[in-house]
Amino acid sequence: MKIKSKAPWIYMAVIMVITYIPIVLTVVYSFNESKITSIWGGFSLTWYEQLFRDRDLAEALRNSLVLAGLSCLSAVVIGTTGAIGMDRWKNRFNSVVSYFSLIPIMIPEIILGMVFLAAFSLMNLPFGMLTLVIAHTTFCVPYVFMTVRARLAGMDHSTEEAARDLGATGLRTFWDITLPALLPAIWSGVLLSFAMSFDDVVISIFVTGATVNTLPIKIYTRMKTGVTPEINALATVLLAATIAILLLAGALGSQRGRAGKKEEELRR
Repeated sequence: MKIKSKAPWIYMAVIMVITYIPIVLTVVYSFNESKITSIWGGFSLTWYEQLFRDRDLAEALRNSLVLAGLSCLSAVVIGTTGAIGMDRWKNRFNSVVSYFSLIPIMIPEIILGMVFLAAFSLMNLPFGMLTLVIAHTTFCVPYVFMTVRARLAGMDHSTEEAARDLGATGLRTFWDITLPALLPAIWSGVLLSFAMSFDDVVISIFVTGATVNTLPIKIYTRMKTGVTPEINALATVLLAATIAILLLAGALGSQRGRAGKKEEELRR
């Protein structure tokens, strides 16, 4: 019985070690003075200084942020309107359309990248930011579509019907009732699509141009010659930014929860 009771803790410890030890080592060796990442040469901030002076990485970071932002915006518009449209106008083909809308995330990335390469070549589109945005929007739309559609399936539409009965127009009902209820799902889709776009390497390699590099592509090309402390420093900075965003999102979520509880108490 004791072995069984300890098994979950052992399993959790193994998972934690496998997951977080590489992250901890990356952070620690980003402060390594030695150029060889496997040898500790003392504490130093040299690689962070070189990182912030690296214009190529800075330009690649800007490209990645612009690309992820444009892809998210396009995916939110297409995915949200598609989910609402399928929820409002039900027909027998909804399940088929829903299935086909998920194909971009079911196809292996290398095949999807080859498909985009062939399609853009046939269309004579210049490879660069435009082709990147189109490709990233395509595989980001399903994430927004799935989260918004799941939220719509669990919504109580009686409030919307009551607003329409009281004389509210369809646009006013959507803006005051439907959209606020969908915002958590929309934000979840935004975060998912932003992460997938910012992190993508395979599809981006196929559809980018000679003058446009994203941060993941730049890191991938540099790591072909080996992991350098500068890459470790970049990974640490990105990790810190991710943790800060998660903490901010958690704080905003808890603040909204407290505000909602206060509103309920006042109504009572």
